[in-house]
Amino acid sequence: MTGVAKQGCRPGCGACCIAPSISSPIPGMPDGKPAGVRCVQLTDDNLCRLFGDPARPEVCERFDYDRELCGDHREQALTLIASLETASST
Repeated sequence: MTGVAKQGCRPGCGACCIAPSISSPIPGMPDGKPAGVRCVQLTDDNLCRLFGDPARPEVCERFDYDRELCGDHREQALTLIASLETASST
C-alpha cells in the first residue's frame, strides 16, 4: 500500500511474552508458561533475550505484529491478547 507505513512491534511492549500461554518449552521454562505469566526470557525493559537465537520457540518466532491484536499501545495489547487467550481456552 503506497503511503501507508507498516507498523511493527513496539520496542519494549512484551505483551506477547506475558498475556498468552505458551505450551512449548522455553529455555528456563521447560513446561512453557501459563497465560498472564511473564516469560523468564523477557528482560526488565520488555525485550526478548532469545530474539534471533535458535533456542527461541517456534511459536514465538512466528508471532508477528498485528494491528487488530496489538492495538495502539502496550496496555491495549495485553488486554486484547488476554481476551483472545480466554476465548480460545473455553
